[in-house]
Amino acid sequence: MNKYELAKKITQLDGLTNEEKASLVELLRSQKKYGLVWEDKPEEIETRLVDELPVLTEVPERAIVSDSPDAPNHILIEGDNLEALTALAYTHEGKIDVIYIDPPYNTGNKDFVYNDSFVDREDGYRHSKWLSFMNKRLQIAKSLLSSGGVIFISIDDNEQAPLRLLCDEIFGCNNYEATITYVRKTSGKQDSANFAKSTEYILVYSKNSEWIASALPANEKVTNRYNKVDTQGRKYRETDLRKTGNADRRIDRPLMYYPFYYNPITKDLIVRQDIDEQLQKDYIEIFPIKPDNTEGRWRWAKNTAEDNLQNLEAKEMPRYKGKYTIYEKDYIDKNENERTVKEHTSWDRKDFNSDNAMMDFKELGFGNQDFPFPKSTDLIQHIIFLSNYLDGVYLDFFAGSGTTLQALMRQNAEDGGHRKCILVTNNENNICEEVTYERNKRVIQGYTTPKGEDIEGLHDNNLRYYRTTLLSRDKSVKNMRQLVRLATDMLCIKNDIYTEAPFCGKNINPNIARYFDNGQGNRMLVIYEERAIQLLVQLMAQTEDDGIKTMVYVFSPGADPYTDDFEDVAERVKLCALPSAIYEAYKRVLPKRKPKFLDEALQEMKAQAEAEANMQQTLDFGENNDNMNEEGGEA
Repeated sequence: MNKYELAKKITQLDGLTNEEKASLVELLRSQKKYGLVWEDKPEEIETRLVDELPVLTEVPERAIVSDSPDAPNHILIEGDNLEALTALAYTHEGKIDVIYIDPPYNTGNKDFVYNDSFVDREDGYRHSKWLSFMNKRLQIAKSLLSSGGVIFISIDDNEQAPLRLLCDEIFGCNNYEATITYVRKTSGKQDSANFAKSTEYILVYSKNSEWIASALPANEKVTNRYNKVDTQGRKYRETDLRKTGNADRRIDRPLMYYPFYYNPITKDLIVRQDIDEQLQKDYIEIFPIKPDNTEGRWRWAKNTAEDNLQNLEAKEMPRYKGKYTIYEKDYIDKNENERTVKEHTSWDRKDFNSDNAMMDFKELGFGNQDFPFPKSTDLIQHIIFLSNYLDGVYLDFFAGSGTTLQALMRQNAEDGGHRKCILVTNNENNICEEVTYERNKRVIQGYTTPKGEDIEGLHDNNLRYYRTTLLSRDKSVKNMRQLVRLATDMLCIKNDIYTEAPFCGKNINPNIARYFDNGQGNRMLVIYEERAIQLLVQLMAQTEDDGIKTMVYVFSPGADPYTDDFEDVAERVKLCALPSAIYEAYKRVLPKRKPKFLDEALQEMKAQAEAEANMQQTLDFGENNDNMNEEGGEA
């Protein structure tokens, strides 16, 4: 019986509610022929998000602001990472260049909390709970990645195999880049059976296979291969132009099978796409013939060979007298760049192991009891280097002790980058406040080691502290207005602008609107009271247009940001209606809501009508209400 016929029978069953029938049909549709299958285990936070929306609100007293106007703004979010990721789905969809996470490994040794309880080894749903937990977060993480983005995920043996299958499903197996194996503990875990486990893994997936990792400077072992010098003193090595390895036959790439003609007396070298009988008389004809005398192919197409003929030479093959091939002069400073090599997927470096990680952590004044298993700062810094984004946005939503931000700031200081970092962690046992925040505060402001050595801070960095807050999803006018007001901090994050300023020389009542201007061409106006639009537009029209557009967010019950009202300054603004834009972004990641019963819907309509009636008591912008004064005044 096919699925369609089975679904029809389900809809005709007696004794089931419509909701139960819909669930069975959905389950039938979701069955896969191949892939990772697990029992979905809902989280308590998911239940809350059915009826509530997360927003990010700043804790201003914890802000660390540099004197440098070019200092990157880093964000620390205290809260459940599913709530934070949902909020970031509005502020950063498609804007995150690099994600690094170190999720719980699900060892069964009190390292993975699910619905406020530790999951132990004997839990029959241990792996399903972990996969459900990771799936929800990685699905949102994918939507946050930019088109050239990349994600690095640390993991160990307990969930490495399921995680690989899960990531193949979410990111696509074609976007799998590597599984890096690195030595975490040199001595290994002596309590493990039969083998002392010393390695862990880092899975790497790109968003669309557009990502290119940074290459490493070639070491002496590589550079020593460039053992020849040309007449200009440039070092090079000779590499056979004939393709070797996979797909090295003529039938694999027929157009890359063509002849060179070489005159050993004049040293003249000519390339043709086909046989040239005239040249055959005075030249040696050279085809890409394999050692077994079968037809091979060249590494370059004929046009490429012709364009680079000055870097090619014909030579007799050392082990095959009388047979010639073509060699490329591979210069060590090709294209005037330093010779580089690709990173390997096996890392055995002392500075990446757990002992070095804890030593770094203790240098900052922390101890084992503060955070038992910090990651190596050098390890994360190397990942940041490999990620190849000097000016990118980085996210770690399992931030733990905050190693990622320290590593990122250190890498910025070393290579002059302007990377920005977003950290997310809960505050279990006060970890966010007392470890994650405090650690990076010390890194920025400077600190003294346990040995009494004063370490200069990385002062050219800003750090801002936020918490997740939940609001009702019900779309009453009261709730919508509250969402827009509380979402202002999120708008600052979204637009990377935090400096509040007078608007067109006027101080505005913050209950009406707020204006932000960083003095570097980045401006934002958030209008809470739509009846103030006319006056705000008049103020803008009276000031000189400097060609810089202002991002304007307007409270609107619908999706129209009062476009007609801004007609006089249309070329000077970019409009967005709120909270409609927030609802649209959240709708793509929040759990689906069940339809309301009729009486609930009627009650909500009644509450909305009452809220709209109460709006008539808001501030009047008539002539008798001095809500907006001259420069320096306050409304």
